[in-house]
Amino acid sequence: MGELRGTHVPVLLERCLELLAPALDRGGRTVHVDATLGLAGHAEAVLERHPDTVLVGLDRDTEALAHARVRLARFADRIHLEHAVYDELPEVLERLGYPAVDGVLFDLGVSSLQLDAPDRGFAYAQDAPLDMRMDQTRGVTAEEVVNTYAHPDLARVLRVYGEEKFAGKIASAIIRERERAPITSSARLAELVRESIPAPARRTGGHPAKRTFQALRIEVNRELAALETALPAALDKLNVGGRMVVLSYHSLEDRLTKQALADRVRSKGPVDLPVELPGSGPTFRLLSRGAELPGEAEVAVNPRAASVRLRAAERLDPTAGQQGRTDRERYRRRVKAMHQPGTGSTPGSTVEPGATPGDGSGTDEEGEGT
Repeated sequence: MGELRGTHVPVLLERCLELLAPALDRGGRTVHVDATLGLAGHAEAVLERHPDTVLVGLDRDTEALAHARVRLARFADRIHLEHAVYDELPEVLERLGYPAVDGVLFDLGVSSLQLDAPDRGFAYAQDAPLDMRMDQTRGVTAEEVVNTYAHPDLARVLRVYGEEKFAGKIASAIIRERERAPITSSARLAELVRESIPAPARRTGGHPAKRTFQALRIEVNRELAALETALPAALDKLNVGGRMVVLSYHSLEDRLTKQALADRVRSKGPVDLPVELPGSGPTFRLLSRGAELPGEAEVAVNPRAASVRLRAAERLDPTAGQQGRTDRERYRRRVKAMHQPGTGSTPGSTVEPGATPGDGSGTDEEGEGT
């Protein structure tokens, strides 16, 4: 395995622990999934804080798994470290005999180990072979993508996954260069990208190759396709009261996370019914309003946290959710009745104590982070 390469500071560690604690401190054994184990900084802290929690750690990077296994060796009797992508979570849990879990953490994007390893090809600031595979045992490399994709496909990858405005120009430059000789170097690719972007655009937004390297990494590792499958699968596996926390590092990841959670926190039944129809109520509640951002102190200690966006949700008891909907509808009907002619009521009339419209009972508008 060799020496650990690079440094690892877990992003938003204390906030993640705070959000997961109610789900993992419920008495008896609980199960927590770290779907992106990496160098196990978050996982180690969870195991230290929760001595009755079993960890299921997933990672596609065999080098990261090896380091994590050493780091977590003292917890060997309550960890399962699996070589798997996070969209394989249902199969992993079935094999381990866990029908449901209590906590799930996704810390998305590229890990410190991968960024700091010059031979992996993730970093545009270091010359290396164009690999970019998180799992070096399988899959196509960035070199294969750059040297074999047709212009429309290459431009699409850069535009969609990198949100690159100059995707067409960059793709054309790559095609011209590879006709002379294959592109095998991350430094050469970064230079091609820089030359393809107009000078005024190069002066802002960081390194000109940042978006291209992000796009290629996402394409090589099928990150968004896997995430689109993994998020709803993880939500489905949570027990009532279980919690999921997601750390995203660019808008595409955050958008998929927001969509997956939005689908679970809203009612699917008619709004004018006094009760929820069976199976139509919200199954989760958000734990913060929108995405939480890192504070200045966090970014000062760990600059790689600058772009993080945190979202979290908790699985609801469907019976409690139905009662909350019933209470809200009763209140609305009382208010509506007070304003009807002949009721003898005025807009200043009072209602029963405890039946306030802003109590937040069963709603998904408010969260713990507000």
